[in-house]
Amino acid sequence: MLLILTFFTLFLLLATLLPLSRQTHWFIRGFDFPRLQFALLAIVVLISSVIVLDLHMLLSQALIVTCALCLAWQLWWILPYTLLWPKEVKAAGHTDVSKQLTILTSNVLTPNRNAGALIALVKQYQPDVLVTLESDQWWEDELTVLESEMPYSVKCPLDNLYGMHVFSRLPLTEREVCYFIEDDVPSIDVLVELRCKETVRMHCLHPAPPSPTENAESAERDAELVIVAQSIADTEQPVIVTGDLNDVAWSATTRLFRKISGLLDPRVGRGMFNTFHADYPFVRWPLDHLFHSRHFTLQAIQRLPSIGSDHFPLLTTLCFTPKKGASQQAIQADRSEHEWAKQISGSKQVNKHDVPKPGA
Repeated sequence: MLLILTFFTLFLLLATLLPLSRQTHWFIRGFDFPRLQFALLAIVVLISSVIVLDLHMLLSQALIVTCALCLAWQLWWILPYTLLWPKEVKAAGHTDVSKQLTILTSNVLTPNRNAGALIALVKQYQPDVLVTLESDQWWEDELTVLESEMPYSVKCPLDNLYGMHVFSRLPLTEREVCYFIEDDVPSIDVLVELRCKETVRMHCLHPAPPSPTENAESAERDAELVIVAQSIADTEQPVIVTGDLNDVAWSATTRLFRKISGLLDPRVGRGMFNTFHADYPFVRWPLDHLFHSRHFTLQAIQRLPSIGSDHFPLLTTLCFTPKKGASQQAIQADRSEHEWAKQISGSKQVNKHDVPKPGA
């Protein structure tokens, strides 16, 4: 039993220390994702160690302290996405419907052919904007039935798992499909006009993940997030960023994105809203995101039922309440983090001027 507990404690130590490195290799960055699972494992190992081991032995004490420190570190990352943490975004309360904006973000999974399930969710929840990821020409053809109610759209059908579409009930202007980092990985950048006539700059992103089957490094993903964040930091416009970032909410790079951009995360203090993997309840984490400027407060956020994809859809309703939201505080970047961001964008020879600024 001592050998088993030693093995799992050393594994937890490795899983805790590796992500501290800023190395971008997929193997190292992969340890950013299952922090919740690591925390649960640490709890089991810690309890087992206290019950089973001889607490008078120096080795036992070292194993227990090491496991406890690993647990504390993992909890530090994930606790903000629980009800135990203060909410970063204020509740909107009762607001004028003309100032509301509901966005449904859904990674549909290209081979998935259950378009009817997504269409049914759109009919049921009546989002103002639908953002689909991994949508190819087949998905575009199937979703044309929505155009009678959502006449404004931006379409980028691709069969490489990076197609993207935006359908909207609200007017979309300054529409642009961009390829910031990779020639076959698009983003969509638009200006959305709310019913109250205010305009919102929106960026829809789906950078490629670090993985043995995609990019060996996270450099491409990280660079896209950084230059969008730097571009947003220069504006006082209302801004929303949504999509499958192929990065978890609690990773160092997503935190860097939030710090540089100044955007808020409505999940903080409310829950994780794990959207991936839809088929495996014990291996889930938040990959699909919506961040926004402090012009907005939150009416509602929820994970919707499965549509047959490996991702659950995410539904978010924001309210344009700049006076109420003015006191909301985003997490701040220090000088070293600004330098890190410059290194990330410089490594791919891109910068914030590559990002469109709808409405600027």
